[in-house]
Amino acid sequence: MATASPTEIAGTEPTVPTLVEATRVWLRIGLLSFGGPAGQIALMHKELVEDRRWIGEQRFLHALNYCMLLPGPEAQQLATYIGWLMHRTTGGLIAGLLFVLPGAIVMLALSTLYAVYHNVLYVDAAFLGIKAAVLAVVVEAVLRIGKRALKNRVSVLIAVAAFIGLYVFRVPFPVIILAAGLTGWIGSRTAPHLFAGGGHNGKEGAPDIKGVVDLMFERGEMAHASPSRSSALKVLAVWLPVWLGPLLLLWLLTGSDSVWTEISAFFSSMAVVTFGGAYAVLTYVAQAAVDYFGWLAPGEMVDGLGLAETTPGPLIMVVQFVGFLAAWRAPGGLDPFLAGCLGALLTTWVTFAPCFLWIFLGAPYVEALRGNRAVSSALSAITAAVVGVVMNLALWFSLHVIFREVLTVEIFGAAPDVPVLASIDWRAAVFAAVAMIAMLRFKLGMVPTLAVCALMGFATGFLPA
Repeated sequence: MATASPTEIAGTEPTVPTLVEATRVWLRIGLLSFGGPAGQIALMHKELVEDRRWIGEQRFLHALNYCMLLPGPEAQQLATYIGWLMHRTTGGLIAGLLFVLPGAIVMLALSTLYAVYHNVLYVDAAFLGIKAAVLAVVVEAVLRIGKRALKNRVSVLIAVAAFIGLYVFRVPFPVIILAAGLTGWIGSRTAPHLFAGGGHNGKEGAPDIKGVVDLMFERGEMAHASPSRSSALKVLAVWLPVWLGPLLLLWLLTGSDSVWTEISAFFSSMAVVTFGGAYAVLTYVAQAAVDYFGWLAPGEMVDGLGLAETTPGPLIMVVQFVGFLAAWRAPGGLDPFLAGCLGALLTTWVTFAPCFLWIFLGAPYVEALRGNRAVSSALSAITAAVVGVVMNLALWFSLHVIFREVLTVEIFGAAPDVPVLASIDWRAAVFAAVAMIAMLRFKLGMVPTLAVCALMGFATGFLPA
């Protein structure tokens, strides 16, 4: 009697999807990818690993580990990675673009409505409710990521150190991430039992489910997944101009001080130095957009996050909102709406183009590193640091939503933000409490919570703040 293969044990052998079949699934995922990175990753796991078995459990987690290390939206990069595995560069482009496109279209429409109507009293009050609900979303993200990433005292210490470094001492994000990765790398050699790498979807120890991609590797049909110098040079030759070409062109045409050059230069640099996913990126973007460039007010950044939470696709799409308002308010000789659309398009371009570069350049080398314990430990330490990053984001948002005045107190090299207690906004505090109870106690979904708080804000728009 023949022995069943590991793939056949789980059922019939999965078949290789055509590019058209895969495109339909990627469009479905793009349209349904609500709930932030955790919900999006869970959706992809269900669609690609459990339901269709296009990729195996362990290979899915390995790809996710790499994407967690990269700057930018890990869920979109994971989709690009898996699309690339199955259908080479074309598949990666389709998967990555369809993950972004639905949300980009919706976000552009919402940004336009916000720019035109947000100063209306009742609309502004509704956005106050959305801001408060976003606090609950971010707090829930801290708890969710913490449960997944903080497996022992060492990981807790890494998260606390990251939070203190960011909030108290203003240590740059890249330094935090690199320090965490180095700690995990060294720890894998000195105390491997404390730095063992784990999965990122809560399925550690689950038996591997082999998929189409695994069978293609076994049959030797994955030549494009083997690293080579010539392939790496081709990727660089194509994607560096695609990414940085618009920046150079705008600098030559409009000068270094134009809003277009500022947008493209800032978000291009953001694509390199912002790690830890959307929640980690937002603090960096908010502080620069509000404090340095003056594109937005503090409350408007939280409004943008609230809008991004209601759209499919990556939460980092909030940067499109920032680019839209920046160009809307400094249109030059253009119509404000046209300028805003161009600003949104430019921001989206320079934010997501490097994501394809990271995947097409690095994925072959990542596949060659499968099973490397030191790399896995470094990724686990980085994930723990991300918990501290999101904690910092939660505190930053709460201070700027619940209090009207926040001061930076500098003492002995530290510079934490401290609220002016007399400036508390009672409506925001009540809305935030309601949202947290709804989400954390009664498990109400994110979109219903945002809707309820928006209605509460709208209803209280006639009351004094």
